[in-house]
Amino acid sequence: MGNLRWSSTFRRRGTALSLIALSGILVATLSGTATAAPTGPDVSSWQHGGGRLIDWFAVKRAGHDFAMVKATEGVSYLNPYFVPDSLIMRAAGVARGTYHYARPNLPPEPQAMLYATVVLGQNGALDLPPVLDLETTGGLPPAALIDWTRRYLNTVQTLTGRVPIIYTYPYFWRTAMADTNEFTRYPLWIADYRGNEHPEVPGGWPTWTFWQTTDRGGIDGIPGPTDLNVYSGAQGDFARFANM
Repeated sequence: MGNLRWSSTFRRRGTALSLIALSGILVATLSGTATAAPTGPDVSSWQHGGGRLIDWFAVKRAGHDFAMVKATEGVSYLNPYFVPDSLIMRAAGVARGTYHYARPNLPPEPQAMLYATVVLGQNGALDLPPVLDLETTGGLPPAALIDWTRRYLNTVQTLTGRVPIIYTYPYFWRTAMADTNEFTRYPLWIADYRGNEHPEVPGGWPTWTFWQTTDRGGIDGIPGPTDLNVYSGAQGDFARFANM
């Protein structure tokens, strides 16, 4: 996700198995029938090689209901494709999630303000809640990183009016965040590429909300490999969660 490639020690590939897992996850409906869970990619400038735009209509035709788009990083970076991606995916009927790539070596409040300003509140039609992408420590020990995360999330929730989602991966949370269970009220988006039936859920979360199963997926309309994700239904009906 974003522009970071984790080492194989932290993220074992298992791509083929992950793709099988993604396509095979089912959710139960109130009628008792089982339906395929909503799926979607997450993208950044890496998916715009040569300045090419993503064909979001093709993404929608391929059966994907949502996508996560990198908006900001640190205190000054704005994804140059964020605006065109946001406009075209809305026109295509793809629910939009947006994320901020955390730089914990810098104060959290200015990062939260930059992000909230760029995403314009994240409260419109087809808007998923805001996302914090937390996968680097910035040199902070666990106690300081936990405090940084708390301050960032509180600021974003105040500015957007929505409870943010936390994106991370198991090893990072267990080590850099000391496996804290302080943040279980926030929905969890977990990256776990090992091809298991279910992802590892750290930090005392009772369940996951989104699962990133691979970073080597292929989707019509997106040039090159991309991350693939699935929604678990933990937050209830997806259409309501995404303001559809």
